[in-house]
Amino acid sequence: MKSYGNGGIWDFEAKIPVDGDGGVILGLDGGTTSTVCVCMPAAMPVVAGRLPEPLPILSRAIAGCTNHNSIGENAARETLEKVMAQALSDAHASRSVVRAVCLAVSGVNHPSDQERIQDWLRAIFPSHVKLLVENDAVAAMASGTMGKLHGCVLIAGTGTIAYGYNEDGRKARAAGAGPILGDWGSGYGIAAQALTAIVRAHDGRGPQTKLTYNILKSLDLASPDELIGWTYADPSWARIAALVPVVVSSAEDGDEVANKILHHSALELADSVKAVVQRLSLCGEDGKGSFPLVMVGGVLEGNKGWDIGKEVVNHISKVYPGVQPIQPKVEPAVGAALLAWNCFMEELTN
Repeated sequence: MKSYGNGGIWDFEAKIPVDGDGGVILGLDGGTTSTVCVCMPAAMPVVAGRLPEPLPILSRAIAGCTNHNSIGENAARETLEKVMAQALSDAHASRSVVRAVCLAVSGVNHPSDQERIQDWLRAIFPSHVKLLVENDAVAAMASGTMGKLHGCVLIAGTGTIAYGYNEDGRKARAAGAGPILGDWGSGYGIAAQALTAIVRAHDGRGPQTKLTYNILKSLDLASPDELIGWTYADPSWARIAALVPVVVSSAEDGDEVANKILHHSALELADSVKAVVQRLSLCGEDGKGSFPLVMVGGVLEGNKGWDIGKEVVNHISKVYPGVQPIQPKVEPAVGAALLAWNCFMEELTN
C-alpha cells in the first residue's frame, strides 16, 4: 500500500488497531459538483432478505469535484484519496480492515477508465480488498434499488445521464457526454440556454425575457454585456448550473422563454431514458412491461409551479406506461457502498 502523492494523509492509521469487527465497506459517489464517501460495517444483519433500517453509517466525508474530465486526472485522484482517508479516519478504521470499495465517479465512460482507476486503487488498498469502479450513475441507481442493478436511472444535476441494466446484466447509457457534446436537460444545459437567450434578446436576435432582469440581478451585474466577462472568468460547469433556480422561478412567473427552455429540457431527459429502455428491452417486446426508474438530481426536484421530474415521467409514460419512478431513500454514496457490500457477500458465499 502507498499514498498517491498525498503526503501523510494515511498517518492516522498508526493510531488505529489493526483488528476490526468484521471489517468495513467504502462507497463513494463522485460528481462534477461534489464527492461523498461513506463507510459502513461489512457485517450487517439481514432478516428475511432485508437490510436493517436505517442502514448503519459509520462515517461520511465530503469533498469537491472528482470528474477527471473537468479538473484533470491528478487533481481527481488526490481528492478521491483524501475523501476516502477522511471517511476511514472518522470511522476509526484503517485500510487493513476494508473489505470492499466501490468508486462511482462521473467521467468513467469506458473500460479503460475503469482499468486505470482500479490500478491506482490497487496501489492504495491491500490485495484482499474487492474493488469496483463505475460511473456515478450506477451508484444513483443502486440508491433507489438498494444495491440491485436492474432498471434505469436518470441523473439530472450539473450534468445528466441515463443509465440502465437489464436482467441479463447488459447495460446501456444515453447522454452523459458533457456540455460540449450536448447534455441538454442538465443543470448546465438549462442555464447555458438561459444565458444564450439573454444575449440573443440583448442583440435583438430573440424575444425579450424576464431572464435578463432576474439573472443579472442574481449575479449583481448591470448589463447583459457584463455576462461575457462573468461567464468566461470561470466557466466551470457547476457555476453555470447554479443559475437553474432563477430559470425555474422565471418560468413560474410566466416567462415564455424560460418555460420553453424547461419544456425542451424535460423532453431531452425523457428521450435519454426512452433510448436506454429501448436498447435494453426493459419493457419487453410489447413495450408494456414495468421497470423501475430511479430519479436523482436537483433538476428533477419539484418546485411550486414547475416539476421537471413529473414532466419527464409524463413524456416517458406515453411510450412506456410501465415506468415506475423511484425517489431514493438513501444517497448515491450509500448505493455505492451497497454495491460493494453485495459483491463482498457474493464472494463470501461462493
